[in-house]
Amino acid sequence: MIPRYTREQMGKIWEPENRFAIWLKIELLACEALAEGGEIPSSAVETIKSKARFSVPRIDEIEQVVKHDVIAFLTSVGEYVGPDSRYLHMGLTSSDILDTCFAVQLAEAGEILLEDIDHLLAVLRERAFEHKHTLMIGRSHGVHAEPITFGLKMALWYEETRRNRERLVMAREAIQYGKVSGAVGTFAHLSPYVEEYVCRHLGLKPDPVTTQVIQRDRHAQFFTTLAVVAGSIEKFAVEIRHLQRTEVLEAEEYFSPGQKGSSAMPHKRNPILSENIAGLARLVRSHALAALENMALWHERDISHSSVERIIAPDATIVLDFMLHRVSGIIKNLMVYPDRMRENLEKSRGLIFSESVMLQMAKKGISREGAYAIVQRNAMEVWKGTKSLKEILLHDPEVLEYLTPKEIENVFDVENQLRHLDFIFRRVFGES
Repeated sequence: MIPRYTREQMGKIWEPENRFAIWLKIELLACEALAEGGEIPSSAVETIKSKARFSVPRIDEIEQVVKHDVIAFLTSVGEYVGPDSRYLHMGLTSSDILDTCFAVQLAEAGEILLEDIDHLLAVLRERAFEHKHTLMIGRSHGVHAEPITFGLKMALWYEETRRNRERLVMAREAIQYGKVSGAVGTFAHLSPYVEEYVCRHLGLKPDPVTTQVIQRDRHAQFFTTLAVVAGSIEKFAVEIRHLQRTEVLEAEEYFSPGQKGSSAMPHKRNPILSENIAGLARLVRSHALAALENMALWHERDISHSSVERIIAPDATIVLDFMLHRVSGIIKNLMVYPDRMRENLEKSRGLIFSESVMLQMAKKGISREGAYAIVQRNAMEVWKGTKSLKEILLHDPEVLEYLTPKEIENVFDVENQLRHLDFIFRRVFGES
């Protein structure tokens, strides 16, 4: 599945041409609603709809004088419409236009990001089933723990990404609210019907209560959700970077023909794509903090949030769109080395089965603490020498007091460790 959207389309959401087009649509819808209520002549609405245009350079020129973007926009439109332009913006305040437009833009950006996530989910699912039985060592604190499979790692990422999709759906719903309620949200100069009409035609819901602005907890939820998604992507990237370390080398980013890894060292193949998105995650997180800072405004409104949002909205959505595309490509093309995984798993010479030995001994009557002490004593010998844990256990009288040689052999069967693999996959991906 290839995403329908591109990064260029995400960027177009935030271009002035699109922003002013949404502003104009809001103004026209408000005129239609006012005409339905008999507040303005229907003939004037038809004139406005047929003549309404705007010029971005002209808006910029006017704004240099009036120092107000909405007034500059309305002036530009009025120059095309003529006398009937007096019916534009009747009873509205600037934030009715700005915040309602912002909701439309964020909803559009959210839709693109959801498609990006769907693509990532498809890639993760494919690789999870491809490597469902690809044995590797699981690590805690960077040290060998117990066996897992690479497919399980991909299943884990899939499930986290699925949760992120749910989070983004909720955040997108939280932001899809408009307001056309006037200077302090009281509908002092227009009917609530105007708001309902405008929002319905824009695919939004009317915010139940506002001040001059839609409250910024909605926006904070949206941008913190983007930060959570970015955090997951960073988590995946950091793991890939660790797996590509020379001492590990269980997986690595695809290295294309003719690619160079270092200006000084011809042998280098570095995880630069993963490093790049790990860095970008820091940027998205910083934008979430800025959105949280925007929540506390003076009284019914101040303008301190505006400058912040003009930066963080395009930046965070475009960057996350890029990150999702990039991580999907990294995982899809990731070079996986099962033989190296098996080699690394065997480096600890059976230490990864220490818990299995301890539990098997405990079943034979010894206390858990007693079994732990015996197995740990033998495990420390493995760390110091060259023998495997199984070899040492087979010659330990204390162990043989509880386990037969055959039982010891059976404990070191990796299939026992992974006997619930199918169960986990069914929980993540369903019965299929």
